[in-house]
Amino acid sequence: MSSIWNNRISISMFGEAHGPAIGVTIDDLPPGEFIDAEEIARFMARRTPKNDGTTPFFTENTMPHIMSGIYNDRTTGSPLCAFIQNSEVMAAEPEYPELDNLVRPGHADYTGTVRYRGFNDVRGSGHFSERLTAPLCFAGAIAAQILERRGIYTGAHIAQIHNIKDNPFDPVHITRDGVLSVRMKSFPVINDRRGWAMTEDIRRAAEGGESLGGVIECASVNVPAGIGSPIFNGLQNNIAQLVFGIPGVSGLEFGAGFSAAKMVGSQNNDDFYVDDHGHVLTKTNNHGGILGGISSGMPITLRVGIRPSPKIAQPQETVDLSGMTNEIINSAICDPCTVPRAVPCVEAAVNIALLSHMLDYPNFC
Repeated sequence: MSSIWNNRISISMFGEAHGPAIGVTIDDLPPGEFIDAEEIARFMARRTPKNDGTTPFFTENTMPHIMSGIYNDRTTGSPLCAFIQNSEVMAAEPEYPELDNLVRPGHADYTGTVRYRGFNDVRGSGHFSERLTAPLCFAGAIAAQILERRGIYTGAHIAQIHNIKDNPFDPVHITRDGVLSVRMKSFPVINDRRGWAMTEDIRRAAEGGESLGGVIECASVNVPAGIGSPIFNGLQNNIAQLVFGIPGVSGLEFGAGFSAAKMVGSQNNDDFYVDDHGHVLTKTNNHGGILGGISSGMPITLRVGIRPSPKIAQPQETVDLSGMTNEIINSAICDPCTVPRAVPCVEAAVNIALLSHMLDYPNFC
């Protein structure tokens, strides 16, 4: 079971949901980078649900203990290792009765059992748990500080929950202030009225024991042109690898995405021009800031689909693997929507991918 991402910098995550701790080791960070612990805490607190009734059961410690790699608030160049003590350590009692044998619909219980011959830790989904997004967010928060010191900012908002949509980012003119303004909100939407409607929809789903999915839109601004590579090491490829490491992600598109399939070439192509400052830009941004796996200098834009949480308070059909019999599984636990918690996770994934490629940029370090 490998949870290592390696591309100039290396991210290795460890731990299980109800084990003693979860954590991450980050290799090959540039030395001498100032790291603000309070800013890390603010970033990571965004993936911890607020007391808004949308995820009432979810609580955990969020600030990691940094074991190595930072001294006097600066990166040392050695591996940066951090862990988060689990507040809920379950020694024996599983989330569901006889969970070792009953496989939960929508979870990785069955596939994990087959892949690891029944030896994987199933408590709270083990290494497949959403809690493993905490180490990812820590690594992304570190990357964000290094990037923002060079003027590169990444932000995301809830573009859609269920059938309620927020206003989209302007793919051409999104700015640092536009990214930060939505990132600072407790419920990250551009149109607050749509956000109120989303919150109400989540509450109704919770009352019925149901869950909702949605879409997260993310943008990175001030990324210089020329970052990335073609074919297998493209900027899109690396972002996708990290984004799909977030539990619940069901789809990803850049720029116009699947909408481009409904266009003709003259509509989809983005015309180039030179602005008053001598910068090469495009009039539209259907390419989402990446052409041929390489950044174009336009804002990088992407949308991530998040499926409804499989944790619903409904009877569901399943199987008992010990006796290979058909059974009904019931749970009182309902997680009505994971989308708000996933917003900083998407930002973290994009930040890590951008930093890994920016290390090749002239005079970056």
